[in-house]
Amino acid sequence: MQSATPKLFREVLFFLAALFAVTGAIGQEKYPQRPIEFIVPYGAGGGADQLARMVGKLMEADLKTSFPVINVPGAVGNTGMTKLLASPADGYSAAVLIGDTIATVITGGARWKLADVIPLGIMIRQNSGFFVAQNSRFKTWNDVVTEAKAKPGTIKVAILGFGSVDDMTVNYLANKGIKLVSVPYAAPGERYTSILGGHVDLLFEQAGDIHSFLTSKQVRPLMFLSEERAEGFADIPASKEVGLEIYLPQYRAIVVKAGTDPKHVKLLSDAIAKAAKTPEYAAYLKESLARKDSFIPAADAQKFIAGEIAAMQRETGKK
Repeated sequence: MQSATPKLFREVLFFLAALFAVTGAIGQEKYPQRPIEFIVPYGAGGGADQLARMVGKLMEADLKTSFPVINVPGAVGNTGMTKLLASPADGYSAAVLIGDTIATVITGGARWKLADVIPLGIMIRQNSGFFVAQNSRFKTWNDVVTEAKAKPGTIKVAILGFGSVDDMTVNYLANKGIKLVSVPYAAPGERYTSILGGHVDLLFEQAGDIHSFLTSKQVRPLMFLSEERAEGFADIPASKEVGLEIYLPQYRAIVVKAGTDPKHVKLLSDAIAKAAKTPEYAAYLKESLARKDSFIPAADAQKFIAGEIAAMQRETGKK
């Protein structure tokens, strides 16, 4: 019996060693092993949705996995952010985070903090503006200002939602004596067509997101929030020209939940940076009427967002 003990002991040790080896291999399995959910906190067809589908397609080829887009609209993007933050920090969920949703962190509409997410990169930056239907009674931005001061609170403007950058801008204008009425539309398509159906008088949006409406001459811009006139719109004034010191460009980032394995974060951020350098992405930025230098890598993304928050607070008086 005693002679069998050492043999049994050796067999037990061999079994444990094999078990640890298998466990270690499982713990270090190649990432990604399955599809990565791409959460879009807005409805289909909008700028965030377009971005996710473009970047997802480019990353699929690089990481050899799919990026199914999950549209989760509501609460200026916060419903989708809730879904992301309720998911495990395992690198299998990412989300599009835009300036409007970040604005709600300032205005009190968000129940999460920026420290809860890790930016993988800023993907697109665009100037916002005010647009009207082609047959609108407003021919220039000055026409809007004149009527808004003569009949305050009668001109309706379609915005993304209360607490958004859109809403901040409308409030800023009110403080300048240009009082408009905000009408929120969570669904991008409804927001885009609201001025065509006469439900509102103005649309606050980015030109690239309604590119098809502009090229078909159904919609036209009146003014862009920028320091200089936008490329391709030489006859449209910038906000600085008309005495409005507010810019707040729209930007869209891709983020994952804080606590995600740094190796997974690096793999994803490297793949995103690679996608941003492709001719396909350059064409997408051009089609979206976005800045050519829109992309900001992960290493600088947090600093950029902090700077935009400071600008929001400075230009709107929100703290």
